[in-house]
Amino acid sequence: MSDIAASSFVRQELVPERPAPIKTTGFIGFLRTRLFNSPTNILLTIVSILVLWLTVIPAVKFLLVDAVWRGTDRNACLAENAGHVVGACWPYVQAKFAQFIYGFYPEPERWRVNLTFLLAALLLLPLLIPRLPAKGLNAGLFFIAFPIVAFFLLHGGGLAGFGVSWIAGLLSGFADSIGDAGRKVASLGETTAVVGSLLFWFGKLVVLFSIAVSYLIWPLIWLRDQIQASSRPVWTDFAVTAAVVSILLFVLNGSFRTGWRSLIVSLAIFAGIGAVIAVMGLDRGGLPIVDTRVWGGLLITLVVSVTGIVTSMPVGIALALGRRSTIPLIRIFSVAFIEFWRGVPLITVLFFATYMLPLFVPAGFTIDGLVRVLIGIALFAGAYNAEVVRGGLQAIPRGQGEAASALGLSWWKTTGLIVMPQALRHVIPGLVNSFIALFKDTSLVSIVALFDLLGQLRASFADPVWATPTTLFTGFAFTGLIYFAFCFAMSRYSQFVEHRLNAHRKN
Repeated sequence: MSDIAASSFVRQELVPERPAPIKTTGFIGFLRTRLFNSPTNILLTIVSILVLWLTVIPAVKFLLVDAVWRGTDRNACLAENAGHVVGACWPYVQAKFAQFIYGFYPEPERWRVNLTFLLAALLLLPLLIPRLPAKGLNAGLFFIAFPIVAFFLLHGGGLAGFGVSWIAGLLSGFADSIGDAGRKVASLGETTAVVGSLLFWFGKLVVLFSIAVSYLIWPLIWLRDQIQASSRPVWTDFAVTAAVVSILLFVLNGSFRTGWRSLIVSLAIFAGIGAVIAVMGLDRGGLPIVDTRVWGGLLITLVVSVTGIVTSMPVGIALALGRRSTIPLIRIFSVAFIEFWRGVPLITVLFFATYMLPLFVPAGFTIDGLVRVLIGIALFAGAYNAEVVRGGLQAIPRGQGEAASALGLSWWKTTGLIVMPQALRHVIPGLVNSFIALFKDTSLVSIVALFDLLGQLRASFADPVWATPTTLFTGFAFTGLIYFAFCFAMSRYSQFVEHRLNAHRKN
């Protein structure tokens, strides 16, 4: 035992302290672990710093440091008057700000544009906040009621007819246009030797079809004439339309057994519509008419982009489902539609919608120039959204639909409640990417005489009062910041929605 104790080692001094571990948290840790942890990252960090130094610093210097903030004309933004190198000429933006926002919209009526923007913000913000209740009512107000109110606010005018009169006029014009086309085809057949008889009899059949349609819609035409002959045709038409629609909903939803809810909802909706008509004076001519040709600036950009985004979604979903349909006719039509609209540039679509679309509408039926552009952009964007949505549909396992069928769900319920929500969740990044591209592509509408934000910017350069060497760069910097703000907001909100919908998944 003593030998063991004698051979054991007993330390006579303390063990020296170990060196502190390398810090991996905080700012120093971030630099050490993310930016300077390898030769490649060190090189990339240095290159990135140089790029930022050569781009961000001059931009900040131009926009803020060397900028001119006060002035009444171009003299304030000249270097010899400012006493230093002049950057951005912000007095020019202040002077042209109203033109950038409203275009040539009459100044006394610009409160209507401001009210439209305010209503859009008040209805859109509750939709974007997930925890707020009454999403169904809010969505109905934003997607159905707001576009109608915004149209009469921005365009002005009143109601010439409400429901029955409008439908009767549309069908009457459709029948007349078909009859005119049939007569032209028949007259062409009389002068053609080869296939003249076929064209002649085909034209005659078209004329007979138009006559049959005219007889079928005769009750509607008679009812329209009676409404127009009344003392207050708008309210008479409104009452007749409300009664017809409410009774139809009441009968189709179970009549006296289960139709009362639909009847009450329909009457409540028509009561709200009647209140809007009375408040805005639409039965008495409404507000002064402002032609869409004088609209411009951010107003046109938002109208075109928001309308295109909202209307292209149902078009894209319908085309995506049609392309996957088992019915050959629907599938072939969907494929042809998608490939046609994706195969032509947007400029061609805008020209076609502006100058060719009026040739395909019934006689006596005119379409406003802005509405033509909106229709063309909606169809164009819908074709692209269709392929994005189809990619999401293909990502859904086949067993989802089979399980729904086993539970007895119909195709509509399976698609609307099970398949489509999952598919749209998968393609949020692709859809938002299309929306951002559409928002920026609205600048192309200037080729069809609609001056959006960039169009108004280019028009403002012609003013000699603000002709300076930095005016051009200041204007493009200002509009670029506006575009970036909207696009960045859409991008960040899409990431928020994507993260929220995928919160149940493990990363």
